[in-house]
Amino acid sequence: MASRFRSCSPVSTRFQAGVLGLLLTVSIALPARSQILIKPAEPGDPVTILPSDMAIFESGEARKEIPCTVTPRKADLGFDLRFHAGYEVAVPLSEISGDGGLLTVVFRVRSGNDSEHPSYFVQHFNVPAVADDAKGDALLDGTVDLGEGSYHVDWLMRDRSEHICSSSWDLEAELNPKDKPIDLFLPPNAVAETAPQPFLNDTAVRRPSLGGDSINVKLLVNFSPQDADSATLQRMDTDALVSILKAIQRDSHIGKISLVAFNMSEERIVYRQETADQIDFPALGKALEGMKLGTVSVSRLGERQGETNFLEGLIEKEVASNGHPDAVIFAGPKAMLKNDVPQDDLRRIGDVECPVFYMNYNLNPQAVPWKDSISHAIKAFRGTEYTISRPRDLWFSTSEMVNRILRSKHNRVATLQPVSAGSR
Repeated sequence: MASRFRSCSPVSTRFQAGVLGLLLTVSIALPARSQILIKPAEPGDPVTILPSDMAIFESGEARKEIPCTVTPRKADLGFDLRFHAGYEVAVPLSEISGDGGLLTVVFRVRSGNDSEHPSYFVQHFNVPAVADDAKGDALLDGTVDLGEGSYHVDWLMRDRSEHICSSSWDLEAELNPKDKPIDLFLPPNAVAETAPQPFLNDTAVRRPSLGGDSINVKLLVNFSPQDADSATLQRMDTDALVSILKAIQRDSHIGKISLVAFNMSEERIVYRQETADQIDFPALGKALEGMKLGTVSVSRLGERQGETNFLEGLIEKEVASNGHPDAVIFAGPKAMLKNDVPQDDLRRIGDVECPVFYMNYNLNPQAVPWKDSISHAIKAFRGTEYTISRPRDLWFSTSEMVNRILRSKHNRVATLQPVSAGSR
């Protein structure tokens, strides 16, 4: 196995500048700071960076005092409905050998429509001790979030001795023509930091008052990995599930939200938030830290249908209870239980007055094409299922689902309105 540094961030559609590790026979993870947007001292002032760095940017010439290979990453649309672009750079270990040090990356991103107001980012990588005869490459990466548009990137890396590696490139963040209706979460030509973790409240959400078109929804989310045998919830899975929640929350018709986060394998509710204007994502993230995937309690070992019973109890309490919202929405990866909840048991629960939906997060629907236990369960309530495999699926499914909820609410209101004497 070649000796090399590499980022220890999870494999996903985005490249995170996360942890730098030494891969010999094991990975040694050492902390590194994520890329940080450089802000002016006062609003409206220009951003201050080192004159030497600015000179390199303005020259446009590639420098190789540190012999590095920079590979730009194209702008890909993520489940969070933001474009993610970035870079990967390879540096021979022989160039950074020694007792440790620091590599600093500075890059500038300019929109083609506003080249006079670029965004600057800085990023630091802590280098562990490297033997003088070490072979292989150090692999570093970083990312930036973009709105739709054309951009130019100027990039440099320097060590403590001010040796420089620099590069520049152009990139396009463009929706596929069939995806043009998608309302992205960053405006055109916008440049932003990539969030270090998904459980951050969205301060940009400002929903207008829609009166009778404001709807209340209950979300039941199965926070489980795509791979049922995985002992950890991967960052890629977490990002997608949080993005589903944020996509629903950001819809202008959503007035109130309640949330029940559960884990099917643990057979327990991990977090509950009663009806509120917005989801408390930091509290949700904190609660999920307590999950213990891959472990089974002694009390559960003797339960042959523990997961099935848990799902049935969850439906009975959260779906079939009184005081319904305008819709109940399940979300999560496929829950392939040994036994489905019997349809007769579900029918005995009774009718559900509001519509029921299932947003099934499934990155590879061809590999797992059959229905899961939640799919079978919502069938008893004439529920609607959406498969979320790509970002476009999330946007179109959310839009169609909200329209269905609005129609259902309007129909219920019309049915409950008293008939006037003149219309008899």
